[in-house]
Amino acid sequence: MAGIIQRLDYLKTLGINAIWLSPVYRSPNDDNGYDISDYEQIMTEFGTMDDMDHLIQETQKREIKIIMDLVVNHTSDEHPWFIESRSSKENLYRDFYVWRKGINGHAPNDLESTFLGSAWQLDELTGEYYLHLFSKKQPDLNWENPTVRHAIYDMMNFWIDKGIGGFRMDVIDLVGKIPDQKITGNGPKLHDYLQEMNAHTFGGKDLLTVGETWGATPEIAKLYSDPQRNELSMVFQFEHVALDELPGKSKWDLRPLQISELKTVFEKWQTELGNQGWNSLFWNNHDLPRIISRWGNDRTYRIKSGKMLAILLHMLKGTPYIYQGEEIGMTNRVIEDISEVEDIESKNMYADRIQKGYTKSEILASINAKGRDNARTPIQWDSTENAGFTTGSPWLAVNENYHEINVAQALEDKNSIFYTYQKLIDLRKTHPLIVWGSFELLKETAEEVFAYYRHYQGESWLVVCNFSDQEQHFSLETSAKETIITNTNKEYQQLSDRTLEPYEAFVVTIGGRKDA
Repeated sequence: MAGIIQRLDYLKTLGINAIWLSPVYRSPNDDNGYDISDYEQIMTEFGTMDDMDHLIQETQKREIKIIMDLVVNHTSDEHPWFIESRSSKENLYRDFYVWRKGINGHAPNDLESTFLGSAWQLDELTGEYYLHLFSKKQPDLNWENPTVRHAIYDMMNFWIDKGIGGFRMDVIDLVGKIPDQKITGNGPKLHDYLQEMNAHTFGGKDLLTVGETWGATPEIAKLYSDPQRNELSMVFQFEHVALDELPGKSKWDLRPLQISELKTVFEKWQTELGNQGWNSLFWNNHDLPRIISRWGNDRTYRIKSGKMLAILLHMLKGTPYIYQGEEIGMTNRVIEDISEVEDIESKNMYADRIQKGYTKSEILASINAKGRDNARTPIQWDSTENAGFTTGSPWLAVNENYHEINVAQALEDKNSIFYTYQKLIDLRKTHPLIVWGSFELLKETAEEVFAYYRHYQGESWLVVCNFSDQEQHFSLETSAKETIITNTNKEYQQLSDRTLEPYEAFVVTIGGRKDA
C-alpha cells in the first residue's frame, strides 16, 4: 500500500480518477490473490488494514477513488468457510460451497476447469467432490444459498463503509451457475442475484461497478448495465480480445489479427448498446498480454503504434481502463524456459501440452504471445536496479528493457506515449462528444485503415488510424477544421488522397450533423 501511496501524485499527473486494485485481501496466493482466505484482512506482502485505510484517505485527497476487485465466485480452500465446509457433511458451512457425490467412483460430470482438468475435486475426508471452475485451491461458493449471498453483501458493505469507490467483479457471470446441468456462465438466476446485491449494497450510492462478463453479447450487456434494471454500472466484455485465436480452439492457439474483424466487433459494441447499456474500453489487463507486443510493433514502431492504439480506443464510447505501464508503452517479456513462469494457467497448459506431444518451442511461443505473466512484470519506474520497483527481489522478473522504457524517461520526453494518454484523458473530461457521441464506421477504406466518426449535437470528429507497419492510402472529400490529437507533426486540413505513415493516427473536427 505504501508503494501505491508513493506513486499517487504520478497518477494524478496522468489524470486518472480511479484505481482498480487487483485483489489485496489475505490470500495464500495460489492464483495471485484471486484465492481469498479472508475478505476483511490485507495480504501481508501488501501491508495492513491501517495501510489500506491510509491509501483510501490519500486517494480521496487527490480526488481518486479505489475500486476493489470483488472475487465472490470462489474463495481459497484456506478460507475459514471452506475449512468448516469440508470438515463434515453436517457442518453449518457445508452448503456454502458446491458439493456433489461421485458417480461410480468418478466426478459428478465432465465439467472442466478453466485451468485445465476436471472442475471437480474429490475430498477424501467426506468422500464427496467440490466444484472449482479454476484452481482446485479455489472452491466455488454456492450462490443458491441465501446465507452465502448475504455474508458477501455484509463484506461488501464493510468496504463501502471504508470509503472505496466501487467494485470490479471478477467472473461475476459465473455466480448463477447450475453445475448439474453444466451451465456455468449467465445462469438463469444470475440477474436476480445481481439485483439483490444492488439492493443490499451499492444501490443508490455514487459507486462504480463493473462486471467481468466473458460471455456477454450486447443484449446480455444491456441486462447488466441498463440503469433501469439496477444491476451494474458497466461490463467488461472480451469479444475483441479473442480475435487472434483460432475459432473453436483455446487462447493458446494463435492466428494473425484481421483488422476487418476488429472493426466489425467494435462497430457492434459501439452501436448495438445504444443508450441502454454501458461498455468498458481496454486493450490490456492482468490476464492479457501487452497490447504493443500483441497488436502493435514493439520494436521499430513501439512509440508510434502505442499512440495509435491509445487514440483508436480512447476516442470510442465507453469507460476507458489503462493497465499499469500501458501509458509508457511497456512490452511483453520473452521467456526461454517454463522455469521463468509464475502464472498457474501457463504452467498447467505447459504440462498438459507436453503430455499431448507439443514441442517446448511451440508451447513457449504461445506463452510468450498470450501468457498472463506478460502483463504482470513489475512496472518500470526508472533505470535503477529492478526498474525502481523494489530494493529487494521482485516477485516476477523485471523486463530487461527497463533502461529504455520507464516512467522517468517518459515524463522527461514531451513526445512520449505518456503525454498522449494524458491528453486523451483530458479530452474525455472536457468534450462531451467523446462520452456521449454516436459512432459511425467508415467502411470504404483499406483493410488496415480503421477510421470512424463520432457525432454529437451538430459536431463531428473523424478518427483515422493506420493499423499496420506499412504505408496506407486514405482519401475523404472533405476538409478538417481543427486537429484534436495526432501522433505525427503533419497538418490535416486536406483529407483527400493522403498517404498514411505506418501506425499514423489523427483526430480532426469536420462539418457536423445533428445527432444525439
